[in-house]
Amino acid sequence: MKYNELGKTGVLVSELCLGAMTFGGKGYWQAIGQLPQEEVNSIIKTSIESGINFIDTANAYSEGLSETMLGVALKSLNIPRQEIFIATKLRIRMGIGANQVGLSRLHIADSVNDSLQRLNLSHIDLLYIHGVDPITPIEETMRGLEDVVRSGKVRYIGISNHPAWMVMKANSYAEKMGWTKFVASQNFYSIGGRDIEREIIPMALSENISIMPWSPLAGGFLSGKFTRDKEIAGNSRRDTFDFPPINKQKAFDIIDVIAVIAKEHNVSVATVALNWVIKQAGVTSTIIGAKNINQLKENIAAVDLQLTSDDMQKLNEVSALAPEYPGWMVNRQLQGRWPA
Repeated sequence: MKYNELGKTGVLVSELCLGAMTFGGKGYWQAIGQLPQEEVNSIIKTSIESGINFIDTANAYSEGLSETMLGVALKSLNIPRQEIFIATKLRIRMGIGANQVGLSRLHIADSVNDSLQRLNLSHIDLLYIHGVDPITPIEETMRGLEDVVRSGKVRYIGISNHPAWMVMKANSYAEKMGWTKFVASQNFYSIGGRDIEREIIPMALSENISIMPWSPLAGGFLSGKFTRDKEIAGNSRRDTFDFPPINKQKAFDIIDVIAVIAKEHNVSVATVALNWVIKQAGVTSTIIGAKNINQLKENIAAVDLQLTSDDMQKLNEVSALAPEYPGWMVNRQLQGRWPA
């Protein structure tokens, strides 16, 4: 297991991050996973023994139950606090009250206090804002985040599911005010969904912001369970929860290429798909989820796969993004600009 720097903080996190979305399975989240506490403990124990020091959850996962179960597991396993790096998120509705949602200073403060109580921790290592709030000015949000950082309840902040321009606006305002800036961006990124390569990854590389891919197997579509002749796997969350959206016909073309490469290396389709994400520029820690130990071990094994340059070229070509403006115009006008 390799360890990469979180932004330019000097903090090192494992190249794989254990995602806790499968913990609990309460309400809306049942389709994603319904792990009981005993299995949660086992998955966390195996992850840490494999070198993972980074765990990602969110207050909304299973309506708070994921955070609670993570907190119980950390205590039950007697894991030293300074050996583990914990991320959680806020933004999604957490109750029926008018203000139990969004990115206001009020909701940020309430959410952090509630998350700490559920996690049974004194601080959160990395706090993400979990999506766009169209009615709260970003200045208000950044002030609220600065409040929880200065209070000692949060160490670093991240942003998730935002366009690049919003990240830049937020960090520019924070810099102007002398406040804490975002050091991580959590985004959907897989070989079947490379959209963030257009704007978000170039921004992140320029600004020293870590990219943390979520759903690197595109919600299980790249697990090897799905083919053109088998669009219903029978044992995948995609069967009932068809998310995140992808171009499935293109994804089948990608799976065809991955399957050949996987056979040559004697690994699974999922291992190759995950390894491709791990190797991409700007990626710091790729979030993996698991419904059982075997699935977890298969995902962890992806860090050891050594794909050839020819393998990577084939994967890059079959999954390449279609040119979009202004990208194609930028590339065209670069001709003749570089010194000979």
